[in-house]
Amino acid sequence: MKLLTSFLLAASLAAPAFSTFAQEAKPAAPQAQAVAEPVTAAKPDLAKGEASFTAVCAACHAPDGNSVIPVNPKLAQQHPAYLVKQLQEFKSGKRANPIMVGMATMLSDQDMLNVAYWLNSKTAKPGFAKDKELVALGERIYRGGIADRQIPACAGCHSPNGAGIPAQYPRLSGQHADYMVVQLTSFRDDVRKNSLQMTGVAAKLNDREIKAVADYIAGLR
Repeated sequence: MKLLTSFLLAASLAAPAFSTFAQEAKPAAPQAQAVAEPVTAAKPDLAKGEASFTAVCAACHAPDGNSVIPVNPKLAQQHPAYLVKQLQEFKSGKRANPIMVGMATMLSDQDMLNVAYWLNSKTAKPGFAKDKELVALGERIYRGGIADRQIPACAGCHSPNGAGIPAQYPRLSGQHADYMVVQLTSFRDDVRKNSLQMTGVAAKLNDREIKAVADYIAGLR
């Protein structure tokens, strides 16, 4: 009888402790609901995008994103995710460019989204190749790479017609050759540091090959 009494007393003392542990281990219902609620993604506002672009970007990239200055890229019809990434990296300093750092600093993340989607809605104007002697070499490299030097074909990532792959690789079709030469050289010389993949590819190209690829890209349709 004494043994049974002792067991019941011990059980009664342990019960509150077990109850407290159970309450602490069980997640609070409001917190669980808060975690489960989906996060609403920001939506682009094209009208505000046009206004921001006109105020900050149009002087260098033209009112419709089709830059007429050979060293400034055409931005019309570019993939929004790529544009947002570049603007964010200009703003953070990951992609170095004194002019673009200043411009990007004036834009919020929402501004960047608005501008990027507005630019994507504009039609890119075609370009053209200038150097007939080099364009054949550029085509060979762009479409087939250089196997014996382990240089991959540009078309593998940027597509045969230069349309790129949304959210991964930028559209190149019709881009200014002068701009492309600067960017490929910057990747090769480790000046532009925001794409390890492009640094690795460009590191294997000489000046003539870079110029050839850039000229071919300018004429892609």
